[in-house]
Amino acid sequence: MNDYMIETRGLTKKYGEQLSVSGLSLHVRKGRIYGLLGRNGAGKTTTMRMLLGLTAPTSGDVKIFGKPLRGNEKRILPRIGSLIESPGFYPNLTGTENLQIFASLRGLKKPKYVKNALEVVNLPYKDKKLFSQYSLGMKQRLAIALAVMHNPELLILDEPINGLDPIGIAEMRDFIRELCDAMDKTILISSHILSEISLLADDIGIIDHGVLLEEESLEELERKNGKYFCFRVSDPKTAARLLKQQMGVQDIAIGNTNELTVRDSGLETGAAVRLFVEAGLTVSDAHLYEETLEDYFKKVTGGEGIA
Repeated sequence: MNDYMIETRGLTKKYGEQLSVSGLSLHVRKGRIYGLLGRNGAGKTTTMRMLLGLTAPTSGDVKIFGKPLRGNEKRILPRIGSLIESPGFYPNLTGTENLQIFASLRGLKKPKYVKNALEVVNLPYKDKKLFSQYSLGMKQRLAIALAVMHNPELLILDEPINGLDPIGIAEMRDFIRELCDAMDKTILISSHILSEISLLADDIGIIDHGVLLEEESLEELERKNGKYFCFRVSDPKTAARLLKQQMGVQDIAIGNTNELTVRDSGLETGAAVRLFVEAGLTVSDAHLYEETLEDYFKKVTGGEGIA
């Protein structure tokens, strides 16, 4: 038996002739934060809506907690907390009063449900401030409180840091990390902000034009990115041959403008330059670079990066 909280196979959604999600096979492991990364319009929200039964897939299967979602919605969905769109909070009520209404609708009669949810996101219980007076960061925190109020096992959060200032983003990141680490929640979070996903997620899926291009642990992606050396030499083909024959280097790529890219963390730059010079080559540049998640995203999608 696997430890996937969410598993999809060939998940596809078409709106008329428009293909929004295509053949998605997603794997979200228990007790981890999975970052679904993609540009706006890449298919992230549609995917999450299908996982929550809000949109019926055109084809493909969804399993949650190891069971098919279809036909088991009444048993599965109450175990999930979600933030897909901004909840319809009442502007003329306080945060506590808003949550009390939702708690009543869900049959959560004890005050502890509201109180505990507010404590999780560091909002005061029975505060007099109206929702209309909340900052954007406070509104997002209240939305998270609503998502966790019934103590779900799984959270599905669509762009929860979108529109927040740097302080609000850092606070939200801390809340989400604590939900996973201290409260044992499994979390699927979507975002187009690569830098934040790289600081938060344990596993990452890269989606582009509805297609899941990559699915790896963050640790594995960082290993793939790694460091690389870039040389500019008068004869890159000869330089590549020398590196292979004399230094045993295999991962070499020849680019434009006499560039030679070497992915070998054990390469000694000075020794390589001496080898080139002794062979009569002119070396005009030698640099060590370290790729970011942004670089990797561009490489995988074959396009421009995102924020």
